[in-house]
Amino acid sequence: MLNNGNEVKGYKSGFISIIGRPNVGKSTFLNRVVGQKIAIMSDKPQTTRNKIQGVLSMNDAQMIFLDTPGINVPRHKLGDFMLKAAVNTLKEVDLILFMVNAEEKFGRGEEFILEKFQSVNTPIFLIINKIDQIHPDKLLPIIESYKEKYDFKEVVPISALEGNNVERLLEQIKSFLPEGPQYYPADQVTDHPERFIITELIREKALHLTREEIPHSIAVVLDKMERKEGKAAGKEVIHVMATVIVERDSQKGIVIGKQGSMLKEIGKRARVDIENLLGSQVFLELWVKVQKDWRNKASQLRDYGFNDDDY
Repeated sequence: MLNNGNEVKGYKSGFISIIGRPNVGKSTFLNRVVGQKIAIMSDKPQTTRNKIQGVLSMNDAQMIFLDTPGINVPRHKLGDFMLKAAVNTLKEVDLILFMVNAEEKFGRGEEFILEKFQSVNTPIFLIINKIDQIHPDKLLPIIESYKEKYDFKEVVPISALEGNNVERLLEQIKSFLPEGPQYYPADQVTDHPERFIITELIREKALHLTREEIPHSIAVVLDKMERKEGKAAGKEVIHVMATVIVERDSQKGIVIGKQGSMLKEIGKRARVDIENLLGSQVFLELWVKVQKDWRNKASQLRDYGFNDDDY
């Protein structure tokens, strides 16, 4: 339909930022919209660290979603980076989705985000997520309380997990987008390279399996990825070698586990998702390395993909 970014009359496209406090379901929503996992999900807050860009292509429109890190008071340089990554998207997009958790009361985090909206002219939708977790009678008071605080263009209750009302939301988003080009090929669902998604899938499994003291101290670096011929004729195996970075020796012991059991389980679970992503058999090797206080060191943040110049 579109070639080289040229516009076709009536075709709509635009960039949409998903913003909100940690753990409101932004990544769950993004994965549902694009139809596959490109953003990691966890019940632990602030698991998204970079802007994750997801692409939804329709016959008459293309939506580019930016899943941002959950907004929290920063406690280290990595936290500063995450806050900047989230807030800066407000200046770059055609539409903002302010997502809140229907189960949680309005608090300082939501107030902080609404303060940031005061200097923004971009249309803002209020998305009340996790409506499957509350009684329907509680929904109207939630909507009214938020409408008193800000003049939202639309208010849409959804369940990203169950898919409730998501199609309606997409139609409303499309109605607000300007006419524009198809920025990405129709079959592309993210602008992030495979290597980035692979490290995120490994980090997701580590988040799920390790204790509370570990998750935010974890980074994953892809050391090597190469394709080799498999044992069966015509079959290839992709060898993936990655390092899990932690901040303390005690954390290294937890991630490795007794006789390597924890690291083996992380690798086993990650390999399934990586094979689904790549469509090939995967041989995954993991190591664990201690880099003390890496979240407060600018040089190591850059090494691990957190480049402040991008924001």
